[in-house]
Amino acid sequence: PYKNAWFKRLRAAEPPLVDVAAFPVQAKSGQLQTPPADARIPTLSEMRFEPADNASLGITPGMTGGRERLADFAQRIDGYKDRRDFPAVKGVSYLSVHLRFGTVSVRDCARLALGFDEGQPHAGPGGHSQKSFESSEGKQGWLNELIWRDFYFAILHHFPHAATGPFKPEYEALVTDQDAERLAAWQEGRTGYPLVDAAMRQLNTTGYMHNRLRMVTASFFAKHLLLDWRLGEAYFARKLIDFDQSANNGGWQWAASTGCDAQPYFRIFNPISQSEKFDAEGKFIRRYVPELAKVPARYIHAPWTLPPLEAKSFGLVIGHDYPAPIVDHATQRAEALRRYAAAAKNKP
Repeated sequence: PYKNAWFKRLRAAEPPLVDVAAFPVQAKSGQLQTPPADARIPTLSEMRFEPADNASLGITPGMTGGRERLADFAQRIDGYKDRRDFPAVKGVSYLSVHLRFGTVSVRDCARLALGFDEGQPHAGPGGHSQKSFESSEGKQGWLNELIWRDFYFAILHHFPHAATGPFKPEYEALVTDQDAERLAAWQEGRTGYPLVDAAMRQLNTTGYMHNRLRMVTASFFAKHLLLDWRLGEAYFARKLIDFDQSANNGGWQWAASTGCDAQPYFRIFNPISQSEKFDAEGKFIRRYVPELAKVPARYIHAPWTLPPLEAKSFGLVIGHDYPAPIVDHATQRAEALRRYAAAAKNKP
């Protein structure tokens, strides 16, 4: 419903381009104003950030970096839908950090997804933009993500209680565990589930996590470890260089089934089948979990199933070189379903 309403607004007034680089001014109350003489950019510490080496993060900052990333993605966008879920391939836009800091324009992004070339005049309702949008599944898929971003902005604006608690009030009664050891194992990437661990190590190393893996790790946190989703949300907030409160909150509540999502609470990602489907050869896992570098693909998603003698031939002892699973998928899934069903009975 939100997406349909979004499109009605779009077709009435398609996103124009504004060359902000030509105007060293600020927008205030709809008017352009020259900044005061003593205006300055706040320091990193004032914004509660710490310095980092941009080169090591692989980021070119500023509008220059944003435009470079957008131009690069423009060459790949038509394959977005087919490649976006595979963390070992270059399938996503990598524009999230630029959108978060405003160093790329979301209007530029939307126009790319709608099929506009830079500088192309606007098309009227039902014109070129609609035709181009419908002709590319990749563009359509990416535009959907931009709409999700707007949606989560709207949720926090209209339902501010979601910033600190469940969007669905019945899940205030959801029973969660307090387990410092499980929390630390998840944070440090040593849960014994390779895809989860690789994702968490990617986050800790780079400040970024692939979107598919954000869903997998958050679901694992809430429905396997049975911890309060707000603890996971807070950890992502500390670590993500593209952290945005509305997107982070919306994503976590979606994964924890406490948010504004039509899917019932019994959607629980299986970390093994997710790994087999989206990192079949284990390329992403091997990059961030080098302990498993020599493990054959048929075992890398569940290395505890590797026969001990064969594992030892690869220099791997489960429980020593790499942890055994800290929870059992089937057991935790059943317990999660029980707890969510009990909480759902409190629906107003």
